[in-house]
Amino acid sequence: MGATAIAIPYVVFVWWFSTGAVLALVGLAARYPAAFKWGTAAAFVAALLGVTVSSQAAADANAYCAFTCAILLWGTVEMSLLAGWITGPRPEPCPGDCTPASRVGFALQAIAYHELALIATAGLVFAVTSGAPNRLSWWTFAALLVLRQSAKINLFLGVRTLNDELLPQQVRFMRSYFAKKSINLLFPFSIAAAATATVLVAAAALGAKSSFDGVALSLLASLIALGLLEHGFMALPMPVINLWRWSAPVEPALATVAAIPVPLPAPAVPLARPTLAVVPPTPEAERPAPPPKASMSAQKNAAALARQRLEEQFRQAYRQARADAQAQTITGLAAVSVTTPVDPNTTAQGGVP
Repeated sequence: MGATAIAIPYVVFVWWFSTGAVLALVGLAARYPAAFKWGTAAAFVAALLGVTVSSQAAADANAYCAFTCAILLWGTVEMSLLAGWITGPRPEPCPGDCTPASRVGFALQAIAYHELALIATAGLVFAVTSGAPNRLSWWTFAALLVLRQSAKINLFLGVRTLNDELLPQQVRFMRSYFAKKSINLLFPFSIAAAATATVLVAAAALGAKSSFDGVALSLLASLIALGLLEHGFMALPMPVINLWRWSAPVEPALATVAAIPVPLPAPAVPLARPTLAVVPPTPEAERPAPPPKASMSAQKNAAALARQRLEEQFRQAYRQARADAQAQTITGLAAVSVTTPVDPNTTAQGGVP
């Protein structure tokens, strides 16, 4: 009973940690490509060997070993896709002007080799566990294969939340094959099938006649339930990528910003001061004869209006000149503060104390 009690928390931990570990390791693939390829190949062989050995006995420990080795085997194949090694004959984004039928063909060409690798690995697991008393590795890998294919098809048809922010750079082209919709026709059937499988396997685990069967079926039921939960994530109105944010590779955003050249501040334009022109008085002999009173009043009004317009234009020009000068000064100071580090040993006068 103790081995069965820890089945659910063990599967949840393996599901969460293995997903994050795969993402973290794929982030190192570009730095150490040769070592990563050899390490992945060695992990694949070790996991397949573990599947073979653990299948020879129907014991509680062998159930956990078979389940873990199947997860490790699945993870190595997934890393080959996320690292960009095994994708398809056309690992390119989907053309924007293609027809729905062509989109299906392009999607298959993008990941065809990876799908064949999954099927071939499933065949190996089936072969090494055929006729063995412990076939939990085969059922685990088969459940992962079915659940993952269902998730891929639903992403292709369209779901509410894609949760594709953690895709590595080398496989970002797969985003172009995802569609964002409120729901698609297959999604309810996928949810119903996964829920039904979870209930049936869990009921079989509760009615198991041996400890090994109880542990094996509990592990399998928990895995299918998590697959159902992953399908549910697609319908949530919020992303759940924070569960694995700790394992995501850091984008070189800071390096990109640092590489952008900062323009030097423009020289400050001195503020033009307004000048007033003084017109000398006209001699009395040269002054024209005074006009009539009516015309004088009209001329005074016109002159007042003209002077008012000139004063308003002058004020606006003066304000604009001050605003431009202040903006240039602030921009220059901000650029200098970004590009020029301040020496803490330098005084305000530029000397060293």
